[in-house]
Amino acid sequence: MDGSASTVAGAPVDDQEKPGRSLRGWPNRVVATVAFAVALLTIWQVFRPLAQGSQFYLIVFLAGTLPLVFLVYRPGWGRIDPPNRPGAADWALAAVTLVVCLYPVAPVWIGAGGYNDFLDRQGLLDPTDVAMGAALLVLILEACRRTTGWALPIVCGLFLAYGYYGGLLPQGWAIAHAGLNFDQIIDALYNSGSGFFGTPLDVAATYIVLFTIYGAVLELSGAARFFVDLSVAAFRRSPSAAGRTAVASGFLLGTVSGSGTATAVTVGAVTWPIMRRAGYTPERAGGVLAAAGVGALLSPPTLGAAAFIVAEYLEVSYLTVLGWALIPTVLYYLGILLAVEIDARRFGLQAASADVPSAWRLLGRSGYHFSSLILIVVLLITGMSATRAVVYATALAVLLSFLDQRTSLTPARLFGALSAGVRGVLPVVAVCAAAGVITAMTTKTGLGAQFSSVLVGGVSAITDNRTAMLALTAVVAAVALAILGLAIPVTASFVIGWVIIGPALLALDVPAPAAAMFVFYYSVLSEVTPPTALAAVGASAVTGGQAVATMWTTLRYAAPAFLVPIAFVVTRPGEYLLGNGPVAGVLWVSAAAGAGIVALSVTFGGWVLGVGPASMPARLLTGAAAALMLFLDPATIAAGSACLLIAVALTIIGNRRRCS
Repeated sequence: MDGSASTVAGAPVDDQEKPGRSLRGWPNRVVATVAFAVALLTIWQVFRPLAQGSQFYLIVFLAGTLPLVFLVYRPGWGRIDPPNRPGAADWALAAVTLVVCLYPVAPVWIGAGGYNDFLDRQGLLDPTDVAMGAALLVLILEACRRTTGWALPIVCGLFLAYGYYGGLLPQGWAIAHAGLNFDQIIDALYNSGSGFFGTPLDVAATYIVLFTIYGAVLELSGAARFFVDLSVAAFRRSPSAAGRTAVASGFLLGTVSGSGTATAVTVGAVTWPIMRRAGYTPERAGGVLAAAGVGALLSPPTLGAAAFIVAEYLEVSYLTVLGWALIPTVLYYLGILLAVEIDARRFGLQAASADVPSAWRLLGRSGYHFSSLILIVVLLITGMSATRAVVYATALAVLLSFLDQRTSLTPARLFGALSAGVRGVLPVVAVCAAAGVITAMTTKTGLGAQFSSVLVGGVSAITDNRTAMLALTAVVAAVALAILGLAIPVTASFVIGWVIIGPALLALDVPAPAAAMFVFYYSVLSEVTPPTALAAVGASAVTGGQAVATMWTTLRYAAPAFLVPIAFVVTRPGEYLLGNGPVAGVLWVSAAAGAGIVALSVTFGGWVLGVGPASMPARLLTGAAAALMLFLDPATIAAGSACLLIAVALTIIGNRRRCS
C-alpha cells in the first residue's frame, strides 16, 4: 500500500478536511515510516504509559504528527507547491515544527533545560519559551488551514484577539475582562493543560488515532466491502430495496466509520448503479446516501471524533456515551427508512437486482468481520478502557484477515494499514491542537460563564417560564451551532459549542449528558445543512447530481434529527432518550419519539404508508403531531396522537373520494 489516501474508510475524521497529496517514492516512504512509528508509540502508550506523564506523551505525539501535515497537505502557494511531493518550503516547515514541538522536552540546554524545568516556568516563561510557543501557534494555524481551510484559523484568531484586547472593552460589558498580554497567552497555550496539549489533543492522541488504525485494518481486511455487499444481498426483491440497501450499508459501515462523507462515497460507489436502475434521480439518490452516511457520526460503537471529547469533558466512560447515542441513532435511521419507503410508493420506484451471493452465504463466508465489533462492545461492558478494547479488536481483525487469502494482512500490508491509520488522523490532530486555542482563551477570560449569563439574561427578559426559556435557548443554540458548523469541522464546532453554549444550558438546569449530546448532535448535523453539507457534496459527486439540489434532498431525509436533540433539553423526560432513567420511562419516551418521527415522515414525504398521498391539511396536522409528541409530556403526547389519527382519517377519506 502506498499510503496515499488522506483518509481511510472507517476512520473517525472530520469531513471538512482537504485531500492530501498522492505521494510516491522516497517522500512517501518517509511519511509512511514516521506514521508507522507513531502508530507503535500510541499502542505502546496504551499498555506502558510514558513515565513522564500524559502531557509529555502529547508533546511527543504532536512532534510525530504535526510535521507530517506539511509533507502530506499542499499549501496552495502556486509554483512552489508541487502536487505530488513536498516542496523545499514544506520540508523546512516540517523541520521547524519538529524543533518547536520537541523544545519543551529537549534534554539539552537550548532554552528549555529539560521537561521538568520547562514545567517549573509555568506563568514565568523566558523569551525563548515565548518565541517557541509563538512559532508553534503559527504552525498549528497553518496546518489547520492546509487541512480544513481558513475558517477555523480565523475563529482562533478572533479568540486570540478577544484574549488580548478584551481588557479594552468597556468594563460594564458582561464579556469584558482584565486582558491578557502576549506572554500570558503563549503560556496558556504552550505550558498548560488547557492549551495545545489540552483535552482535544489528548483525545486525538489516545482514542481517535487508535480508532483510525482500527478502521484502516478493517478496510484492508475487506470488512467495509462485506458490509455493503451484505446490505445489497439483504434487500433485493422490493421496490424500496435500493433505498433500504443504501441506508443499511450506511449504518453498517457507520459502525466502524466516523466520517459522513467517506461513508456516503463508499456506499454510493456500490449502491448508486442499483438505485439508478430502481428509478432514483441522481439528486434523490445522493440525498439518501448523504443522510445515511452522516449516520456514521451518530452510530455506535465508533461515533464521530467529538464523541470521545464528550466522554473526556464529562468524565464518563466511552461506553456511557455509546449508551446515550443508541436510541437517537435508532430514531435517526427510522426517519430515513420511512422516507425511503414513502419515496418508493410516491415515485413508483422499481425493484432492482444485484449480482451478489445470498445474505446467508455472505454471512457464512465473511460474517467473522462482525467479531471485532462485538469484541469492542463486550470488552467495554466488562469495564475495559476504550483504548485497550480497540487495540484488542484491531489485533483480532488482523488475525481474522488470514481467513481470506485475498485480504490477509501480511507484514507489508499491516505496515500500510498502521501508517494509513495515523495519516488519516493528521487533520484531526491539527483541528484538536487549534481547538486548544479556543479552550485556553475561554478558560483564561471566563468567556463561557460570561456568555452564559448574557444568553440566559436575554432569554429571561423575554419570559420567566422555565420551559419557554429552555425552548428559546435551545433554538438559539441550535441555530448558532448550525451556522458555526457550516465553516469549521465537527470536532472544533463541538468544542466551541460546549465551552460557549454548554454553560448556558447547564445554568438552566439541563442535565450535563443532555446538554453535551445536544451540542454534539447539532455539531454533527451541520454535515447536512446547506449551503455546505459536505456529505451531500460527496454523494452528488458519485451520482452526478446537482450539489445544491442534493443538499436540500438530504435535509428532507435527515429532518427528524433536527427535532430530537431539542427534546433532550426542553423537558425532563427528554433525558430518557439517552437511556438515563427508569426502564418504563425510557420505553414510553422512545415509543412517543418514534411516533413523532412517523408523523414527521408524513409531513415531509406527503404520504401515509398503507393509505396513500396526504393532503396539505393532513401534512400540517402531522407536523403539529410531531412537535407535540416530541415534547414528551403525557398531555402533549395525547394531543399529538389525536392530531396524527385525524390526519390519517383525512387521508383515508380523501383517497377513497379520489378512487370513487
